[in-house]
Amino acid sequence: MNGSADRVDGVETMSAAAAADEIPDDATIGVSGFGSVGYPKAVPLALAESGRDLELTIISGGSVGEEIDTALVEADAISRRFPYQARSESRAGANDGTIAFHDRHISRVSDEVALGQLPTPDVALVEAVAVGEDWLIPSLSIGATPAVVEAADKVIVEVNDEIPTELREVHDVYRPDAPPNREPIPLTEPAGRIGGPEIEFDPEKLAAVVRTSRRGTPYQFREPTDRDEQIAANLAGFLAEEVEENDVFDEELRLQFGVGNIGNALMGALSDLDVGDRDIVYFGEVVQDGLLDMLDDGIVSAASGTSLALSEDGQEQFFENIDTYAESVVVRPADVSNAPEVIARMGVVGVNSALEVDVYGHANSTHVGGTRVVNGIGGSGDFNRNSLLSVTALPSTAKDGEISRIVPMVPHVDHTEHELGIVVTEHGVADLRGLSPRERADELVSECADPSFRDDLRSYLERAEEAGGHVPHDLDRAFSWTDN
Repeated sequence: MNGSADRVDGVETMSAAAAADEIPDDATIGVSGFGSVGYPKAVPLALAESGRDLELTIISGGSVGEEIDTALVEADAISRRFPYQARSESRAGANDGTIAFHDRHISRVSDEVALGQLPTPDVALVEAVAVGEDWLIPSLSIGATPAVVEAADKVIVEVNDEIPTELREVHDVYRPDAPPNREPIPLTEPAGRIGGPEIEFDPEKLAAVVRTSRRGTPYQFREPTDRDEQIAANLAGFLAEEVEENDVFDEELRLQFGVGNIGNALMGALSDLDVGDRDIVYFGEVVQDGLLDMLDDGIVSAASGTSLALSEDGQEQFFENIDTYAESVVVRPADVSNAPEVIARMGVVGVNSALEVDVYGHANSTHVGGTRVVNGIGGSGDFNRNSLLSVTALPSTAKDGEISRIVPMVPHVDHTEHELGIVVTEHGVADLRGLSPRERADELVSECADPSFRDDLRSYLERAEEAGGHVPHDLDRAFSWTDN
């Protein structure tokens, strides 16, 4: 790792407590962070421990760690939260109404901050690996950081000595112009570079620089289960056939996987994917542990995302080989990694998960029982809607087989029938492209539902069809079906 002189160039530092004093009690704070990495730690903890009567609004690019979504929540310091959270304490606050949580598509957050559609940040609180009087180099994620730095009145930077400054080699910071004068994003290859490593800002904004040495609380990925392996095998079989039939994939297969255990497990379990002599390239949001292994094994040739959402072990693996990874890994702002135009241009096969999918192909990925939010929609909508081919991969049941995740009607819709192309469970693959609602229902029940629930689902569909309609439903039974 580089020495301290290389990290802080020409600016003085102060304590986290002194920096926290620069933040008003009712401030809107735009924080760095995505995939539970790259977020500020010392100043949020100082705020939580200050004893002040805080009513903060927190805006992040994606999920952050416990220093924000646990410590500040437990200090009753957060009144509003945008657009994603992934800790039990912040989740509880969103569900009991003590935190006003507003879920947003990740691709839109930067524009919504810049254009005043979300609260304008008073302060941008950013983790970096290096800083100067008018620039900073982000740490393990970029997300919406360029937009919140640009929009905020003040900038507070935490320089983390635990993160190598060599991360500058993987960063590609590019800010699209504001509409209506926005030019097309000039990214034409998944691993192409269109910017530089630094986020620049007006030096008058720099209010504080704090030195830290804290890794934070990244994801802890579980080992893939037998069911994960079977879902991956079914997905791999489908992809192997698809690349042979679709001319778009003659040279490359470009994949995206959603963040979390399922996405990481699928990435790690696709080592046997047979696509002939085609390159496999990753173009998505997050670089997770499973993707590093695929890069190491030569299965994936390049990877682009907005976050190195790695576990502690994954971070060590990346840091020890950062020079090698820098040749094939690019980290960019979320309004580029998740931009609809870029996803469509790249011809991505987007693979995301859901809590449940109904028989007509609508997916609920955020609200248990239709009411209790889990994390947020994240970037799944960006990729489901704009990918060349959208895949939803999920286990067929929950609660040790007691609950079917293929249901008559989802109680909350995040992704409609118009966005889902393929559904994969451990039992099979449902190809919904070009099918009518009744045909989709038959395909999903036959190929994806757990055998123990198929008769009940078919019974529901038979009863629903008695009432007719383009999308037959028995509304009295639709939501009671799972309970019964």
